[in-house]
Amino acid sequence: MIPVSVLVSGRGTVSFKIKGAHSVNTPPSFSSEFRPIIAWNITRACNLKCLHCYIDAGTPSPYELSTEEALNVVDQIRDVGSPLIIFTGGEPLLRRDLFTLASRAASHGIKLVLSTNGTLIDKAMARRILDTGFQYVGISIDSVNPEWHDNFRGVRGSFKAAVEGAANLVDLGVSVGLRYTITRYNISEAPKVIELAASIGARRVTFYHLSYVGRALKLPRDWIPLPEQYRIFMDKVIELAEKYSGVIEIETTLGPFDGIYIAIKKAREGEEMRRILEFVKRSGGCGRKIISIFPDGSVKPCQFIDFIDLGNIRKEHLSSIIRNLEKEPYRVFIEPWKYVRRGKCAQCQFLQYCGGGDRVRAYYLEGSLDASDPYCPIPVLTSHS
Repeated sequence: MIPVSVLVSGRGTVSFKIKGAHSVNTPPSFSSEFRPIIAWNITRACNLKCLHCYIDAGTPSPYELSTEEALNVVDQIRDVGSPLIIFTGGEPLLRRDLFTLASRAASHGIKLVLSTNGTLIDKAMARRILDTGFQYVGISIDSVNPEWHDNFRGVRGSFKAAVEGAANLVDLGVSVGLRYTITRYNISEAPKVIELAASIGARRVTFYHLSYVGRALKLPRDWIPLPEQYRIFMDKVIELAEKYSGVIEIETTLGPFDGIYIAIKKAREGEEMRRILEFVKRSGGCGRKIISIFPDGSVKPCQFIDFIDLGNIRKEHLSSIIRNLEKEPYRVFIEPWKYVRRGKCAQCQFLQYCGGGDRVRAYYLEGSLDASDPYCPIPVLTSHS
């Protein structure tokens, strides 16, 4: 996760509420590799048919954890000291015991975040989310054009329902953010979602760089934005981060090279660049300050990794599973810059800070975890600067 607003303006909204105030000079100590944020995919059930779904959601898995097993997982998360659970899916609101699990976590002092498509949040559901203690809800919006969003999400009317769901939460004072997956075909209008967020009172916009996993593997590689599209996008996002400073927080994920771009663009002298680059290096990523628990209890380095299991909480305590990140071959997620040996990233002067981009894209599009992320535009852009 690259906190664009914090890097550009020194101010945040949701992240300051959850993690406390932080800056380039004082990074947050909210989570760590062995006390990570938990992204918990509590079900594969989903009411949408998104073209890029990383978990290929639809019908529930027959191997999903029972309520009793899931409550035990919450207790294990407490034992680990994880500060926050992101309840996600599939569509987490389709799991009937979601609020039972969330209430148990809240009773342990664990902070709660909900990641949802937003289409099921009527006024009654919004009230239940508030009363359970969710401190933030992220809702997926992938275009300000309803037709494009609905086609990408696979169900007509999903845009309207998601925007209404966000508004229902905002009306109750729940912190809401919009999550936007960037592709070559919607990146030009991506900054407009920040204006949409402002119009409904959302406090954060997170841009997800498309990760090729799950159903996204069926998408052609030309869904990746062109370098020039990326440059225009990032310049506009930086501008809007300054404009909406302290009002709407902008972040990106699955693209640590965004932090490199900001350092190149904004640093006024060498020491400032060094501080930004070191901040980027300390930021979280797959297996770094975040891990994921899948519906069947398997534990992954993050929710976008479906090809590596760290363990399964049905067989082993979560604390022991997390420690596997210290071992090979899993340590590639802790210190990716030590393992990238092939392609343009291996030769890049910023490798030690960026870690070679997204390891999932490297694995599925280039064939191995030690390959370069084909998405990264930084070498192209810097060579023409």
